[in-house]
Amino acid sequence: MAIFTQTFDANTVEPSSFDVFPAGKYHAQIVASEMRPTKDGRGQYLFLELDILEGPFAGRKLFDRLNLVNDNPDTEDIATRTLSSICRATGQMQVKDSEQLHLIALIADVRVRPPKGQYGESNSIRYLPRNAAAPASAARAPAAYASAPAAATAPKMAPTAQPARPATPSAPVVGGLPWQRQA
Repeated sequence: MAIFTQTFDANTVEPSSFDVFPAGKYHAQIVASEMRPTKDGRGQYLFLELDILEGPFAGRKLFDRLNLVNDNPDTEDIATRTLSSICRATGQMQVKDSEQLHLIALIADVRVRPPKGQYGESNSIRYLPRNAAAPASAARAPAAYASAPAAATAPKMAPTAQPARPATPSAPVVGGLPWQRQA
């Protein structure tokens, strides 16, 4: 049981929404990342949390998973290519820690995947440099998102260059990259 210091009033806070984002290009930045085990426990994926920085979706979050350690080499190839796109979009060409990709503005080119099997529609993300194209941040939000925070309350844009941070990977580093398999 948890006792709150003040009464929480759900009438004053909009609930989280995990609705599919409309297709478009959004100014975003990665704000959190971590390696997680796959559901079957035989692989690992890089979990990414992104903040939308501008427009009607400012303050909302996008999530992505890159299956960097997987029994299927095609799955790993797709994930490493996506990671390369993120590195290029952020200007961080050599990374030892995914935190080096945090707080650097980029364009999240969001697409809508149609429903498949037991799963409904979902988003997929391509990553582009901030100067690659004009994002859809001026697009009008659907009514379901009318309560999204205003752009004035969105996180501040981080500079495109960051000072070097010490590598502190949570997984053992083998071959210089925390997701590579041990020999």
